Amino acid sequence: MLLQTEQEILERQLISKYLIPIGIVIIVLFILYRLFKILQVLYASRFSKPLFTHLYVKRNILNETQQAILKKEYEFYNKLKDSQQLHFEHRVAVFINENKFIGKQELVVTDHMKVIVAATATMLTFGFKKHRLDLIDTVIIYPKVYYSSINEAYHKGETNPKMKAIVFSWEDFNHGYKIGNDNLNLGIHEFGHAIHLNAKTSKDISSHIFNKGFNELITYLQSNENVRKNLLASKYFRTYAFTNHFEFFAVLLENFIETPNEFRSQFPELYRYMRQMLNFKFAGY
Repeated sequence: MLLQTEQEILERQLISKYLIPIGIVIIVLFILYRLFKILQVLYASRFSKPLFTHLYVKRNILNETQQAILKKEYEFYNKLKDSQQLHFEHRVAVFINENKFIGKQELVVTDHMKVIVAATATMLTFGFKKHRLDLIDTVIIYPKVYYSSINEAYHKGETNPKMKAIVFSWEDFNHGYKIGNDNLNLGIHEFGHAIHLNAKTSKDISSHIFNKGFNELITYLQSNENVRKNLLASKYFRTYAFTNHFEFFAVLLENFIETPNEFRSQFPELYRYMRQMLNFKFAGY
């Protein structure tokens, strides 16, 4: 049995050899982490984009069927560079793996549906560092327009934060997806609501950039009466955009994605704000 003094010596040796260095490492790592967070905010405030966007410890992979659907069906994906396509595939796979897909009224959710819905969410958040939408963990799909007991009305789609769900009529989702230049796209519209609502309650750097850009956009419109008049007179944005701020962004997003050249030509400042909010600097945008 060791003497008490020998035990004390052994304990001091253990503390000096292991515990103190480990404690110092933990403190240094914490300080570096906090400095990095501050650097991120400063960089985002200065350049209106994340310090980095795509950095993954492990890349998720689509199965062969899902990858074939993406390559055949999703034009935006095919416009990306090869390295960007790998990032896009990873994010589509993450969305499919982390969200429940529920078919209603006997609708069977197929791989095609999953890929197209996930790709739409991925496209809109592709410029975000944090691409997961904490607001959503379930995708509910009806065959056609459905009756909502919440407000006793028929809907084509909705974003429901309380249920953590996004809901679509597949007929209308598919119609909006297939016709890519009429500025009517249910998937883009509802995911636009999800992104907007998610940014309101999140503190990640991409939400910070989004909120800052949206506030600047609204301030710009409030300060420029002529621009507001031109918005109404142009008929380029459907009148539903002027219901409230959430509908305004969702409609602008549909136009931004589907007819970017016309958007940029008619309202260059609004286009710049949208591009900045989404960090959307790829695929020709």
